[in-house]
Amino acid sequence: MATADPNFIHLSSPQKENGVSESPGQLDAGALFVLKSRGSWLHSGYHLTTSIVGPVIFSFPFALSLLGWAPGLLITTLQALITFYSYNLLSVILDHHAQLGKRQLRFRDMARDILGPRWGKYFVGPLQIAICYGAVIGCILLGGQSLKFIYLLYNPSGKMQLYQFITIFGTVPLFLAQIPSFHSLRHINLASLLLVLAYSACVVAGSIHIGNSRNAPNKDYSIKGSKENRILGAINGISIIATTYGCGIIPEIQATIAPPVKGKMFKGLCVCFGVIVSTYFSVAISGYWAFGNQSQPSILSNFMDENRPLLPSWFLLLTNIFTLMQLATITVIYLQPTNEVFEKWFANPKMDQFSARNVMPRLVLRSLSVIIGTTFAAMFPFFGDIMALFGAFGVIPLDFILPMVLYNLTFKPSRQSIVFWANTLIAVASSALVAMGALASVRQITLDAKTYNLFANV
Repeated sequence: MATADPNFIHLSSPQKENGVSESPGQLDAGALFVLKSRGSWLHSGYHLTTSIVGPVIFSFPFALSLLGWAPGLLITTLQALITFYSYNLLSVILDHHAQLGKRQLRFRDMARDILGPRWGKYFVGPLQIAICYGAVIGCILLGGQSLKFIYLLYNPSGKMQLYQFITIFGTVPLFLAQIPSFHSLRHINLASLLLVLAYSACVVAGSIHIGNSRNAPNKDYSIKGSKENRILGAINGISIIATTYGCGIIPEIQATIAPPVKGKMFKGLCVCFGVIVSTYFSVAISGYWAFGNQSQPSILSNFMDENRPLLPSWFLLLTNIFTLMQLATITVIYLQPTNEVFEKWFANPKMDQFSARNVMPRLVLRSLSVIIGTTFAAMFPFFGDIMALFGAFGVIPLDFILPMVLYNLTFKPSRQSIVFWANTLIAVASSALVAMGALASVRQITLDAKTYNLFANV
């Protein structure tokens, strides 16, 4: 006799019409406790914004310095359009299966159902976990670097090491990680959205102020380096822009929406991309205008001149505080896939979520997850180079190749249709970007290898 698949919500016809899911007892503990479907489309907008928009936007002026004005802005615009299209395709696929009575809650569920069980178990699932946990490590590292920036701002000759600041910052997600469900983060992610707008406004104002001041650098917009370095630099710039739009948890975010889900994710994407357009382009244009080809990998570094701040200390402090607070929320949102796996493996769905039986494993495993991530961030402060390689092999396939393949396999558009060829073209171009991004990342790792050492104070 067939048994119900515990990884999906199965809906009867009356339940589909009323947006009511089947008994939660049929769900595994990961879906039941972490991916609660209680949110609105507005909540999904908050989650999407936090998962996509972060301090990575500080690298946009640097990316433009590798590409130039016209190519840089063109690629930024095209990537925004492709990303919106790609994420909307994923949402449409999820809506389609939900209407058929099989609501998919996780990326690996989609892959297993459409591509086959091995794809979900051995490719998409592990890849998603690796990328999301890598983002956790990266955010903790950035948080430590931001704390160190504040420390040196007021104590330039201070002796504290980077790993100490990373450890201090790691205590914040250690507590926030105990928030039980993805849906419970909705108010924190609203604050995150406001923080993005706040520190982006600070960066834009700071860039304009410095660009118009007597301390303004010569505005040179030519691309530096030999022909070979310019080509490889342009590839790196494209990879930076592409990965700043990455998410990797679109199905899990849509899983937080209360049924019926049809059309709600599109509204959430509109909220998110409203923030993206207002922050990405303003930071990119103002930063590159002010510093030209002297733009640093983080625009905040351009606000200092040989450890001398070019802006009031209170302004830099405020910008970094906003950044720190938002980094903590990003860390927590990218812990959700590992939290869901822990709950699925170790929690008992037949008992209350807050029973001692379920609370103790959650407390121990989530704490260990953050502690291990903090340890890796402290040990490998060059983790950004490694994440660039992970981004090429992980973010781009998950966000810009798989959605096209899944849509074509689900809806089987005519080979003569624009949709089929648009999806195919995006998938092929993204595959080429994976190869180019991997090449540029390996090259950067090789160049930086001389400075690599455990617990380096970079």
